[in-house]
Amino acid sequence: MSAEITRVARAFRRGLPTYGRDARAQARIAAYLAALIRAHAVPRPARVLEFGCGTGFLTRHLLDDLHPGQFWVNDLLPETADLLAPRLRAHPGAAFFLPGPIQSIDLPARLDLIASASTVQWFDDPAREVARLCRQLAPGGLLALSGFGPDQFHELQALGSTAAAPGYVAPGEWAGILPKEMTLLHVEDRHMRLAFPDAPAVLRHLRSTGVNAGAGQIWSKGRLSRFETSYRDRFARLGALPVTYHPVFVLARRTA
Repeated sequence: MSAEITRVARAFRRGLPTYGRDARAQARIAAYLAALIRAHAVPRPARVLEFGCGTGFLTRHLLDDLHPGQFWVNDLLPETADLLAPRLRAHPGAAFFLPGPIQSIDLPARLDLIASASTVQWFDDPAREVARLCRQLAPGGLLALSGFGPDQFHELQALGSTAAAPGYVAPGEWAGILPKEMTLLHVEDRHMRLAFPDAPAVLRHLRSTGVNAGAGQIWSKGRLSRFETSYRDRFARLGALPVTYHPVFVLARRTA
C-alpha cells in the first residue's frame, strides 16, 4: 500500500472500536444515500458492490432494502469482515468480503449497482478511480456515491488543520469527473454541523471516527489552549464549537 493509504488505514483502525458510536454524521449520510438508491435502483439487483463499508452503516440498508442476489462488500481494513459477518451470513443470497484498498483489488464485473458512503474523498485522483469503477457496471448499472465537498471541516481548515482528505469534490465538478458512458441522474450537497463543548472533544471526535488521517499535529498544552481560543473567537455558537460536514451525493447510470 502507498504511504497515504497506510496512514488512512492506521487512522481508521485506531478509530474502529468507536466509529459505530461516534460517527453520527456518517450514519446520517449513509441513510440518506440509501434513500436515494431506493429511488433509482432496480428492484432486487442481481450483482451489487459496496466499497469502503466501514462498520456497515450503508451495508445494512443495501441488504435490507434491495435484497441483492450477489453482494460484494469491501473495506480497507480486513478486520471489518468480523463486524459484518453475522449480517452477511444472514443474507439469503451470496455475499463476499473483499479486503484491501478498492483502488488496487480485483473487482467483479457486470454489476447492477456500485455504492459507497463517505469514502471517495480518500481518492487522490477521483476521476481515474471513478472511471475504473464505472467500467465494472453493466449497461443500465447505477453508481451511487457520497463524498465530501470543499466546505468539509471548514472551521478546522481555517485554523490551519491538516486533517483534510485529498479528494474533496464540489457538486458542480462531478459532471466533469464521470466518464462519458455515465449519465448523471442526481447530485446535491448538504451542510451538517455537529457541536462539541470544547477543543479536546472536537479532537476526540476526529480521532474516534478516523477522519484525521491527514493530521500530523502534536498537541502540547499551550498549543491546545491557543487552538481553543482561536476556535471560540471565530466560530463558537452558544458556547459550543461547531464542526461542519459537507456531504455531496452523486448518482449516475451507465448508458453504454
